[in-house]
Parts: sequence; structure tokens; C-alpha cells
Amino acid sequence: MSSMSGNNFKDFKLKPLHIYVLFHLRRANIDYAKSIAKSLKMDQPEIERVLKELESLRLIERTRGSAIKRSEARFKLSYEVRKHHTYYELTKEGEHTMRSIRDAFDKYLASLTGRDATFDILQFFRRAGCEHAGVISRTFSMKIDECRRLLTELVQLGLLAYCDSKVLKRKHRRAKPKKETRTHHKYYKLSRLSELMLRHM
Repeated sequence: MSSMSGNNFKDFKLKPLHIYVLFHLRRANIDYAKSIAKSLKMDQPEIERVLKELESLRLIERTRGSAIKRSEARFKLSYEVRKHHTYYELTKEGEHTMRSIRDAFDKYLASLTGRDATFDILQFFRRAGCEHAGVISRTFSMKIDECRRLLTELVQLGLLAYCDSKVLKRKHRRAKPKKETRTHHKYYKLSRLSELMLRHM
């Protein structure tokens, strides 16, 4: 990742995981790697790597002092705790970046994939649950090969995941009224990262 030449998200490439961590810190005010990893159900070393990258971009910084108060770290239950981890918070530049991306989240997603419909496709998955490329291509008037490439790219970005079940219940594939569906195609669903981002953006 290169350093930023401005505060417009088009000027630099932040991956969705970077964006979520910025958003998490905006909500939490102050937090640490283990706590963020727990919310995402991800490995802590991966979050530690992202925190270091965001720190190198001067979007976040380490907090000072030996104790943390609940008024500072909003997700803490105790009034005050001793610091046993490295805590981070947004810098002013990080705050500005987060606001600009929240105000134009659909454009941010389009900048990642080159497809204006990316945000709408993720919202479709949010409503529909698991679905396959054929349905997505018809719904969004895309060629099937183009659609498959986009869905694969969204998996690589961590925004979609594969549905592994051989039989999908109605609650998993809400776009279809059938009680259950046997999977003869590759089905996709929102990842936890995507769910959390769409829930709070």
C-alpha cells in the first residue's frame, strides 16, 4: 500500500477489511486487535497486520497512558481497566477518510471492482441470502461469465463467501419460496465482514 496523496478514497487503495477496522474504531473510539478480531470471528494476527498498515498510513495511532476508561473505550464494561494490549484510535485524517467513505460507500465499492452495481449486488445478497451466478446475472443484466468473475472478485475481497451446504433451506435462500433447494450450482452469500459493514454503513 502506498501513502496517501489526499483524503479522497480514490487516491489510495484501502481493502474492505481496512475500512471495517476504521469503522470499528470510529464506533468504539479506542480498541485493540483481539477485540476487533473477535467481532469479525477472524484470526488476531490478520487484524494486527491491518492495524499496522493503517498506522503506517497515519489513519490510526496508538493511545497513550496506562489505563483506559469506559468513557474512552465505549465497548468496555468496566469503568476503568489497566492496559494489557496495544490500543488504537483514529487520527484526524482517519476520521476524515471514514466520513468520506461512508458518504460514498457505493462509489468506494465500485472503485474496487470497476462495477457500479457492486453495492446493489451486495444489498441483494443481504436480502436474498445464498444465491448463484445465474440469478445474479439475470437480475442485474450481466453476462454470466462477467458475473462469475465479479462474484469471484468479491470473494477475494472478503465481501462474499461460498455457501457450503448441499441443501439450502428457505431461510438460507430467501429469494425462492421453495422449502429447500439442492445445490447444483456454486452458491454465494455475504461474508461476516460484509454483513457488519452493510449493517452500520
